[in-house]
This record gives sequence, C-alpha cells and structure tokens, in this order.
Amino acid sequence: MTIPRILLISGSTREGSTNTAALRSIAADAGSDFEAVRYQGLLDLPAFIPGDEPEPPVVEALHRQLAEVDAVLFCTPEYAGMIPGSLKNLLEWTVGNADLSDKPVAYVNVAYEGRGEAAVTTLRTVLGYVGAELVEAACGRITVLQSSIGPDGLVADADARTRLNAAARTLAAHAAHPAEPLTSVQLEN
Repeated sequence: MTIPRILLISGSTREGSTNTAALRSIAADAGSDFEAVRYQGLLDLPAFIPGDEPEPPVVEALHRQLAEVDAVLFCTPEYAGMIPGSLKNLLEWTVGNADLSDKPVAYVNVAYEGRGEAAVTTLRTVLGYVGAELVEAACGRITVLQSSIGPDGLVADADARTRLNAAARTLAAHAAHPAEPLTSVQLEN
C-alpha cells in the first residue's frame, strides 16, 4: 500500500502566520507515515460563482489536488468571528464537485486558549455541509506562538511540533485504515 497523502490547507493568506508555520512544519516532518502536500493557491482562487462554466484553471487545479489526496488537514485563523472569507471561498468551490464528500478531514487550532473557537465552529459547520468525514481524534488546539516560529519559518517549540505531527499522523492512519478504531492523541494545551 502507498502511504497516505494529506493536503495541508492554511486559512491564512499571510505567509508568516502561525497557521501556515504549523502546516509548513508538518510538511517538513512528514516521513514514512504520510506524504504532506501544502496547498498554496488560496490567494489565486477567484470568487465563487455557482454554475460558472468552464471553471477557471486554478479551480480545476484545486479539484485535482483534492482528488489526488487521501485526507485534508486545515489550520485557520479566525477573522471577524468566523473562518476567513478566502477559506470559505475555497470550500464553496468544492460543493458542486463533492471534492470533500466522505474524505477524511481534520483541523488544528493554533490560536491562544480562548481564541479561534468561532473559526472552528464555522469550519465544522461547512465541513459537515460538504459531507466531509471529520476525524475527531486528529482535531484540537495546539497553541503556536509567533515567538516560537524560527527563522526558517518552522515551529521551533518541540512540544507543539510533536503534537502537530501526532495530529497529522492520526489523520493519515485513519485515511490508510478507515475501518480501524482511532486512538485519540492529546492535542489540548
């Protein structure tokens, strides 16, 4: 069997964000358990227009990337009490093609304790609407402080990095063996 492929999607459009750094770190640490692919087209996606035919090439590329992976891991900030509009736009482009229907997905919230809950709630709602399979054992809060981002753009905090990778490995294990029971990992601070 080939190792599971996970698409890492940051809801932040800011390259230096803790959300992007968390996913960049997961990609850097991916080993024989899973392959990580970072989605980098968020800024390029046009506004969603239902029934727009033909779809723009960047949207077709998104569909291809989603079709080529076994699971998706999201990490998003909270803007104005919900997920950023750019991430909601990406998710809207997945509705018509059912890109996320029955696909294992998870999220990590890297915000300070007590922040980001509205983004998580909104993300969970939209993922439910699109029919994604939310892998609860791989979801949770793993606080990543801006001060813990190294000059290489990766999370330097060893504990946070270990927990980020545990979340990704849990998602990968589920994608590889969806019928097996999941073992929860401790993600909360």
